[in-house]
Amino acid sequence: MNADRPVLVWGGGAIGGTLAAYWARAGVPLLLVDIVADHVEACRTRGLHVSGPVETFTQLVPACIPDELNGRFDIIVLAVKAQATDNALAMLTPHLSDGGYVLSAQNGLNEIAIAEALGAHRTMGCFVNFGADWLGPGEVLFGNRGAVVVGEIDGPIQPRTRHMHDLLRRFEPVAVLTDNVWGFLWGKLAYGAMLFATALTPDSMTENFDDPRRFVVFDQLAREMMAVAARRGVTPVGFNGFDPAAFAPGASSAGARASIAALAEFNRHTAKTHSGIYRDLAVRKRRTEIDPQIGIIVRLGAQAGVPTPALSRLVELIHALEEGTAPMAFSTFQLLIDTCTSASTTA
Repeated sequence: MNADRPVLVWGGGAIGGTLAAYWARAGVPLLLVDIVADHVEACRTRGLHVSGPVETFTQLVPACIPDELNGRFDIIVLAVKAQATDNALAMLTPHLSDGGYVLSAQNGLNEIAIAEALGAHRTMGCFVNFGADWLGPGEVLFGNRGAVVVGEIDGPIQPRTRHMHDLLRRFEPVAVLTDNVWGFLWGKLAYGAMLFATALTPDSMTENFDDPRRFVVFDQLAREMMAVAARRGVTPVGFNGFDPAAFAPGASSAGARASIAALAEFNRHTAKTHSGIYRDLAVRKRRTEIDPQIGIIVRLGAQAGVPTPALSRLVELIHALEEGTAPMAFSTFQLLIDTCTSASTTA
């Protein structure tokens, strides 16, 4: 790899924008690519403004739209929505050097799609759980710190993995280097399923997790996710209050209740009160990542013979909100409660 080549950050939204601002401020050579021309212009002229309780600053960030991009890069950090992964790969692949790799700084199991397109040796896994929102051109909210993890998806830790870990520590000093990145990614998927459920109402994440009526939903969603993971031989890893063992097959409800309470407490201390899923539905009026994040687990569960009635119902309800055929209200959440109650009593 060429040490003089900048890191290419593909996607300047909540995750990519926050990383790019911190890296640029730390002196890491980088180039940010985004399809929103106004955002690109703001980043490279007046600077990318990061606000929130963690820190507030404005940092000039070299940026361009895809049509302006030239050259090849050893490290490409992919930070687009999961449903945009395939299109982004088609655009960025010509710009990836022969010995380079793509780091997936996304939600979901996008490493699977990247590895299928580029090969496992050109793919690196990354898990992020910090709270951030894209507010508009040149504006990102950094709501709270959270777990950041990096690891190879196929094989042991390498010098390049340690190098990326060092880069991520410029942003998050306690970033983790792991040989079980899949465990973190599957843990995030279970938590992610819960966050999709919170987006069925206008209530905050903490209000959702604090409501005892909704416990059965969060419990059942996580248990189905852990059952699929177990069937695939994955050992999920906990983070920021989420305890995978509490939702493992056969685990009692006491540990699950304690984990949900810990998640409520974790989210109580962030300026990001609602999930990015909620913002997609209520603010930006666009489709969510439900299919590449949760729909894929339903398919993997079917292949493995693991029933996923709650996850399947969640996908249906999020699609109903996207299409405007169901309201963002507790009445919609109640439909998921009914499904989860039935599933938990028949399990």
